[in-house]
Amino acid sequence: MTMYEKLLCLKKRTGYHSERLYAQLSFAQAYEEAFSCGYSKQLEEQVDFVLSKECPTAGDVAAVEAALAPLSAKIKELTILAVSHAHIDMNWMWRYDETVSVTLSTFRTILDLMEEFPDFTFSQSQASVYRIVEKYDPGMLDEIRQRVAEGRWELAVSSWVETDKNMPSGEALCRHILYAKRYMNQLFGVDPDSLQLDFEPDTFGHNANVPQILAAGGVKYYYHCRGYDKHHVYRWRSADSEVLVYREPVWYIGAIAYDDFLYMPKFAKDNGMTTLMKVYGLGDHGGGPSRRDLNRLNDMMQWPLMPNIRFGTYAQFYQHLETLRENLPIVTGELNSFATGCYTTQTRTK
Repeated sequence: MTMYEKLLCLKKRTGYHSERLYAQLSFAQAYEEAFSCGYSKQLEEQVDFVLSKECPTAGDVAAVEAALAPLSAKIKELTILAVSHAHIDMNWMWRYDETVSVTLSTFRTILDLMEEFPDFTFSQSQASVYRIVEKYDPGMLDEIRQRVAEGRWELAVSSWVETDKNMPSGEALCRHILYAKRYMNQLFGVDPDSLQLDFEPDTFGHNANVPQILAAGGVKYYYHCRGYDKHHVYRWRSADSEVLVYREPVWYIGAIAYDDFLYMPKFAKDNGMTTLMKVYGLGDHGGGPSRRDLNRLNDMMQWPLMPNIRFGTYAQFYQHLETLRENLPIVTGELNSFATGCYTTQTRTK
């Protein structure tokens, strides 16, 4: 069997020790393929050793990790920021009262998890969700203020909602920024200039003037998932302005799985990065991260053959991207390679 086939055999096994070994050996193999550290033979020997065990034990896990300890130091040179969020569609096919309910229940869950996990951080966009909390649960708003002050709740806000970037006029997009920043300043006392990220994971397209509008509003960074299919890290430029962009390489919604990080070694090498970001948390209809996600991340943080994983924020990730700015490709024009014709559907909603 090839190494790939052997790892697939490991993937089919269940149980904590088998899953831990599969996750670490698969990541180590991905790292070796990306950076050619000279550990191919040792890796295959350890995979064969695990396959010879019908049910690996804690002792087997320790033996494999010890055998590959020299590779651990290299792998730990990569850092993964685990950034959680809850995608909340404000105007999909439900009523506003359900949006209110989803927002409050999601935030209640997040605040409870923060009591349980002292290092856990959370990031949330859309000024409109904070307006919901202010109106319907002001006591919860006080709790959020406390977490914001601690640096554990990131206000990833520069627009009123995660807005469409094609149909609104330029003035409408400008007013999104103006009203959102003004409101967040009033509500949380944050400096409007500190709100520098436009978080748009679900937007179906991005018109060519967005960089100029964002830059004029003091927004320096852009996150998206849909639209455009070339670079994942780039400078998007229009007229005399540009923003630093990260296009999600996998998906912006989901729970934490053991094999979530396998693409990262090649991604890091291709883009000259040492710090990467994993965006996680259930969404569309709210939800966010779960206790299982946080327990799994805390566990993986201790594994020797996984990167340096820690809870983080979008701001921390974009600080790293800033160090790469001068070497990033420049992109111009609109980014609309997704769902052509989508504006002709669901007319009563749109």
